[in-house]
Amino acid sequence: MGGDRLGMRWGLAGGTTIATVEQARRVARYADAAGFDGLWISHATGVDPVVALACVADDIPNLGEVGTSVTPLYGRHPIALAQLARTAQSALGGRFTLGIGAASRGAVATTMGLAWEHPLEFTREFIDGLQPLLAGRPVDLDGTQLSAHVELGIEAPDTPILLAALGPRMLELAGRRVAGTSVGQCGPRTIGSYIAPTIRAAAEAAGRPAPRIMALVRICVTDEPSAAFALAQATATRYRQVPSYRAVQDREGLADPAELHLIGSWERVLDGLAAYGGAGATDLRLEVAAPDEASREATREALAAHLG
Repeated sequence: MGGDRLGMRWGLAGGTTIATVEQARRVARYADAAGFDGLWISHATGVDPVVALACVADDIPNLGEVGTSVTPLYGRHPIALAQLARTAQSALGGRFTLGIGAASRGAVATTMGLAWEHPLEFTREFIDGLQPLLAGRPVDLDGTQLSAHVELGIEAPDTPILLAALGPRMLELAGRRVAGTSVGQCGPRTIGSYIAPTIRAAAEAAGRPAPRIMALVRICVTDEPSAAFALAQATATRYRQVPSYRAVQDREGLADPAELHLIGSWERVLDGLAAYGGAGATDLRLEVAAPDEASREATREALAAHLG
């Protein structure tokens, strides 16, 4: 049995810069050996996380869950994403969770050249098309933005969905329709006062189980915090370019949103993580945000020592 989980599942965030399946395998083997409950690979410009996680299935016998956080929906279709996810689930034997999100206006318009029109309705219709297929059932959908009429011939367990949500209507959709949410740039105050009450009320009104709330937390164990804090400031500044992230950063009420990173001794980091459990988070997605190899290794070793 590993160390105190503080009432939450501990997942490792594999990061956004995984360039090869072999790199994904090394991250996965570390998560498995260190005693994490799960592994989450982000969707960015590196390897496709669904494919990469399917490739490392045999390397992670001890991980109870792996997933994406998050696969953007714009530029995709429910049939194609369900086929991809269900194929991965067949390799992972029921351990795969699909994290999805609408992305942002800037990312959709700039990266893909697509119109950002009615994202809430688009996400709702995408889920309408996706959920039956993930469960092995046919879909018969005629929406205003999406249609799908097919049954997939893939044998695999059902795949749960986490919906990235920061706005109140998207949080309500997550509570009503899927297993929970995955959030970033949200500290304990924001989770406790806004995220958790909103999504839980929606789930209760829909007669659904209490939703999962997975919080991305960046950490660095170090005796010299200045470089790690500078990295945190650069990260926070990048996220502030997206209005939804800026709003939740401001809601936290910190002097500097870089303070969302937990930096310093392992004891200080652990106290910071405990606050997330007290605020209502059910899951941690922990990213090692270190400015150098020494602090990166110190953080990984502290995590392994605690969990192992």
